[in-house]
Amino acid sequence: MKVGLAGGIGSGKSYVARRLAARGITVYDCDAAAKRLMRSSAELQQQLTALIGPDTYQEGRLNKAAVSRFLLASEENKLAINAIVHPAVFADFLGSGLEWMESAIMYESGADRYVDRVVVVTAPEEVRLQRIMERDHITRQQAQEWIDRQWPQEEVRRRADFEIVNDGKADIDKQLNNILERL
Repeated sequence: MKVGLAGGIGSGKSYVARRLAARGITVYDCDAAAKRLMRSSAELQQQLTALIGPDTYQEGRLNKAAVSRFLLASEENKLAINAIVHPAVFADFLGSGLEWMESAIMYESGADRYVDRVVVVTAPEEVRLQRIMERDHITRQQAQEWIDRQWPQEEVRRRADFEIVNDGKADIDKQLNNILERL
């Protein structure tokens, strides 16, 4: 069985993935895979440079600032990048032999088509904002922009099969145990 671990930026998906790893379950990280593939795949590098422009890579390294500017400039830009990166990530996941996949944009990206069940990690928006600002050293406004670029948490929760509340108070391990038993 393939299981998706979903949740918006700052919800704590990576923390839950680490709790799964402590149980011997390796979770495929779509974000990390996308970054790795954008660094290592000549085909992706060519496609992204053609889309974004010559400053996409500087001295062979991905120019994150250029990519972020392009990505945040419009919905069309975001969709164009996703159309290049997502298929490569999904193919990599399917070839990984792993059963769990972590994705902040499970439904937006179509990653849910590659899993049998989805577990969503949720957290109050204020908690998410604080986590993003601390982790990425960005302003509240920038953190809010990242949240706003993703589907509303309530919509993801509605579509998912299971929910883990990661508000800093709820017992994550107990919730995980219940879900793993049901799976």
